[in-house]
Parts: sequence; C-alpha cells; structure tokens
Amino acid sequence: MNGPEDDLRPEAVARRRFLLGLGFVAGILALGRRLPRRVGGRTASEVAADSTTVSAVPRSTTSEMPPATTMDVVATAPPTTIDDHLYDLVVAGGRVIDPESGFDAVAFVGIDGDTITKITDSPISGRRTLNAGGLVVAPGFIDILSYPVNGYGEWNKVADGVTSNLCMHGIDATMKNYLSQASQLTPPVNHGGATDQYEHRRALGIGLDYATDPQIDELLRRTEVDLRAGALGIHQQPEYTIGVTLDEMLRHGDLAAHHGVPLCLHLRHSENLEPGTQEEAVAEAITVARRTGCAVHVEHLNSTGGTGRMREAVAQIEAARTDGLMITACSYPYTFWATYANTARFRDFREKYGITVADLQVAGTAERLDEAGWQRARDDNLLTAAFAMSDEDIDTALTTPWIMVGSDAILEQSHNNHPRSSGCFSRVLGHYVRERKLLSLPEALAKMTVLPARLLERRCPQMARRGRISAGAVADVTIFDPTKISDRATIEQTWLESVGVHHVVVSGQIVREAGVTDRSVRPGVPILSRTDA
Repeated sequence: MNGPEDDLRPEAVARRRFLLGLGFVAGILALGRRLPRRVGGRTASEVAADSTTVSAVPRSTTSEMPPATTMDVVATAPPTTIDDHLYDLVVAGGRVIDPESGFDAVAFVGIDGDTITKITDSPISGRRTLNAGGLVVAPGFIDILSYPVNGYGEWNKVADGVTSNLCMHGIDATMKNYLSQASQLTPPVNHGGATDQYEHRRALGIGLDYATDPQIDELLRRTEVDLRAGALGIHQQPEYTIGVTLDEMLRHGDLAAHHGVPLCLHLRHSENLEPGTQEEAVAEAITVARRTGCAVHVEHLNSTGGTGRMREAVAQIEAARTDGLMITACSYPYTFWATYANTARFRDFREKYGITVADLQVAGTAERLDEAGWQRARDDNLLTAAFAMSDEDIDTALTTPWIMVGSDAILEQSHNNHPRSSGCFSRVLGHYVRERKLLSLPEALAKMTVLPARLLERRCPQMARRGRISAGAVADVTIFDPTKISDRATIEQTWLESVGVHHVVVSGQIVREAGVTDRSVRPGVPILSRTDA
C-alpha cells in the first residue's frame, strides 16, 4: 500500500512540483539572486533532486541574517528584467527560507489572492507591503497535534506563528459536528483533524471497555463516515481508552491504509514497568504499521514511548523505517507533560515515573502540590503537570530528522493549560535554535512546516500547497525576528503570548502586523482530505 512517504522519491517530488504549476519554475527564473550554488555543502541540483528529505535542509550555525553581499548565486535570467505587476501583497526584503527546496536568501515575495506568485531579489510593488527587513520569512507553522479551535486559544497560536491548527489528537466530535462548530467560530487559522475513536466509542456506549466484533464493525463504519467528510486521519489512544485491543488498532490501520491517511497513536504505555512498558508500546505501533501498511504517526513521543528512553525509542522506530515502514512522530519542547488528574495516566504515577506529588503542579497555579493539593486536583479533575522528562529526551527528539513539532494543546479561557498551548513553536526557535544552537534554523522550520505537510498531503491536496515558500504555494506565511523570538508562557502563566512574531499571513490575508494581531481578520479555512477513496 502506498503512503505519504512514497512521495519522498525524486520522481514523486518532480511530479508534485509540476502539478503545483509552472509558476514555481517561473518564480525561480525571475530571481535575480538564485538558489545558492552550494547549499549545506551540496550543489543546487543535488538539493533539488533530494529536496523532500530533511537532509536537503541546509545546516547553518547561526540564526542571524546572512550577509546579502556574500550570496553565491547562479544567474539564469537577465537581471535587468523589470516587473511592473502590482501584487496584492508584498513581503519585502526578508530572509526567505523554504525548508523543502533549501532556498535561503534575502528576497521579495509577491502574493496575489491566496497564492505566492513570485520570489525575487528585486524590489516589487504591492497594494500592501509588509517590511521584513532583518526578519525571517518562513512558511506558516503547522501545528500537527493541537486540539479543536475554541474561539479563544487560536489567537495565542497566531502570536506563536501558527497558521494551521490541526488536531490529529482527535476532533472531539463527529466530523460533521466538528466542521459546523468550527465554521461558527470563523477562526483566523486553518483547521482540521483526525476522526476521534473515543468519541465514537462514547456514542455507542462502549466508553473505555472492550468492543465486540459487531461494535468494532460499527466503529469502522463511523470512522469511514468521518473520513469521507474530510477527516485527515484516524486517532486512537489506548493508554486512556484501555479497552482498545491490538485487533481494533489493526482494523483501523487497514482503513487508514485504504484511505491513505495516517493512524495517529497515543501509545498504550508511558512507563517502563512491567506489565506494559514503553518499549512494548512502540513495538505495538510498529506491528500495526507492518501488518496494515498504513502510515503511523506517534503522538508526543517524548511523553509516550520515549520518556527516559528516547534514544531507545528512536532506535526502535529507525529500524522499522529502514525496513520501509511509514512511521513518524512529534514532540513538544518541554520537560513536563500535563493531563487531567483523574485519568488513568496518573494511576500509580509514583512507581510509573519515579516522581512524587512535589513534582506535580496544577496548570495556571504557582505552587507544586502536597498530598492535600493532589487530592483536590483529583477530585476536580484539573489539568496537572508532571515534571517527569529529561532535557536529554527533548534534545534527542528535536534532533531526530523525522520527528516534528506539535503542541498537544490549545489555550482555554480557564487557562488550566500547559504553556505549550501558547509558546511551543517560539520556544523551539528561541531556546533550542538561537540560545542553545541544538539545531539550525532551517532544520527547526522543517519540523513545523514541510514535514507535517508531507504527512498529510497524499490524501489532502491543500497540504501539498502548504508548508512551503515557493511560487504556487498557498500564502500562509510567518515572519519573525530570529534574534528575539521567544516563548513567555509558563506553568503559572499559561496565557502569555510569545514575542518576536512580527507578521502572520493566512491565505494571503494579514492576521498579524508589526506584532499586533487583528482579530477582525479571520481567513482560516477547513483543511480536508479527499473524499473519493
């Protein structure tokens, strides 16, 4: 069965670019300053031939603006060509980074309607112009693991550079109801997600229990209805929904393979104690991929499958990928996870994670818990953070090429949230790229743009035109200051917006300009899979 990673072959890359239109070629030919002659030690032709792998992303040692005078360029068109077209919007003079092609140069981006139509090193004119001097111009960030838009938290997403809020951790409703609710909110960001198997189990009265064969048949029927309504994948969470068996996962994996969408798994175990270890949970996910041929995306590997053993978890998955299995994962850049205090995850947490109540803190409060505070959190089922992960785990996840960035959160009005709901992407770019230089800026951007787009684009044509800065791509653009971008949200103050994101464009419309979000601009559209499987 073919899957998203089949499109990583050079011939598939060429085919996709052709389908995006000859505008890409025209845009490149219009450049006065071309793709660097060598990108990351490789020729431009080598980069183009392999531009859909993370290795094609140029590795640099700094997030500073490159000196424009030192660009090694290939001149393939007369530099005297004058462009007198008046674009709807111009992003002027920023460092344009396209993680897919490896393009990284100071340039001007011309936008007409919702589409990028030109990239050039020469000034061009627009009805509106965003000054990007000294800033990075990147594809709009795609949050692969968020939760449904709620009319509140998406504004913090915009300040964090997010242009597409995809809840692959489940849409918490049927697809029909999800789309209806989202449309009423008219969100500023694009939105979509995976069909939620717990929602269907709850509707059938199964809940957390084991499902009979006829019940699984009905679950599959409801899943297919959601997929045909545009769901981007299938979500299952056996750690919480403990009655989900391997057989039920396999049957949903078969359906995912048939529709060409990923099976997104919150793994079964988050501890290293028998019975039921993280190693076994990762092995179960690999078994589903191997036996069904579906693409499997492991949700927040740092807190399920890789806690305290990230290197081992990565090695397990690497071996499966070497065998040709389509397995990816995502991670968030924090050393503490959070979930509701009365869930199964907190059962026997001392033994499972080697922590005490002093390592717990209710989100939105200032103090760590004592026994009485823990009991109150359980009684009220409050979202509670557990400081149970190491820096090494997060570092390993972020430097693994196929692991993406996903927040696993959206801010709610109660602010009983993890700070990743407000600062996930800015934290990667500020703390891990600029301050620690753990990975390069293009590498980090790939994890939050083109990699999630590739995961979904096989059945979602809209994603084939997102996550890129190139002619023909949808004009979802995030423009930020690499010297200042930073998260401010903490476990005490989860609602604080990130800083350093200057401009955000969604479908060619300016949602944020000069650091100020315009809440009257709401251009977000539903991101849907094809319905003709």
